Amino acid sequence: MYDVHMEAEQNITVFDSLAIACKALSHPARLAILQTLSSRGACICGEIVEVMPLSQATVSQHLKTLKDAGLITGEVDGPRSCYCINTDAMCDLRERFGQLFGSLGNCC
Repeated sequence: MYDVHMEAEQNITVFDSLAIACKALSHPARLAILQTLSSRGACICGEIVEVMPLSQATVSQHLKTLKDAGLITGEVDGPRSCYCINTDAMCDLRERFGQLFGSLGNCC
């Protein structure tokens, strides 16, 4: 017998990581950081604060949120920090959004 509640519970579990990523994407400064990292096509070391109109502490907090969500990778080497887009995570995110909203082309 098909259990609707069990499927809904499984979907919620599957959506946990997607929700975490969406929450990380929900701030304009974090989107700007991702755009900056993406446009460079390479890891950025220490330059992010220079191109953002935000304080070092604010940028650091946004970077931490993105890193905790798995959307970027980063290394701290003394006073220098390097950050890169996590391309695997971003491709997975794009694919999951496609699966989630793939049937929208058939509506309305």
